[in-house]
Amino acid sequence: MMDALGQIEGAFLLWIQETLRNGVTDPILSAYTKLGDSGLLWIALCLLLLLHPKTRRAGAAGGLALLFSLLFTNLIIKQLVGRTRPWLILEGLVPLVAESDPNSFPSGHTSASFAAATAFFHTLPRRWMRVTAVVMAAVMGLSRLYVGVHFPSDVLCGALVGFLCGLLGWKMVTYIEEKRDGTLC
Repeated sequence: MMDALGQIEGAFLLWIQETLRNGVTDPILSAYTKLGDSGLLWIALCLLLLLHPKTRRAGAAGGLALLFSLLFTNLIIKQLVGRTRPWLILEGLVPLVAESDPNSFPSGHTSASFAAATAFFHTLPRRWMRVTAVVMAAVMGLSRLYVGVHFPSDVLCGALVGFLCGLLGWKMVTYIEEKRDGTLC
């Protein structure tokens, strides 16, 4: 049984399924959303950034942000809320990807994406890099709706939690640098 908000969100997901899904974008967005499994895309980006002195700070901030996102989103909030995935309760919704975690709220993929993107936004040296990170995070969140594995409020709250985790990661790196009297590493 869904409440009024769930019914509105469910109707939106069904609209996406019936109106936007197609043979071209289905495989693209399904593949992109799978890159977010366990935060792998963002972990890989953090590791790459750690390799270069000019982006090392961003890699460290992003890594810390991802750890905070994992802790708050997957280990605490999802377990406390226990919201069911939309396709399990919404008649007619067919997910494009398999999800083993039955808990939907908040979106872990979106949280990890916005955590890393926010940390990167505050630490990457070039504007185009910062904008690219934010766009990638937004597309990840939208892909979760497109493939039918999250309600819109899951994605919005995941983005908010991720944003806060990204700020925390950035602030932690700044604090560590100040205590170490200089740059990271």
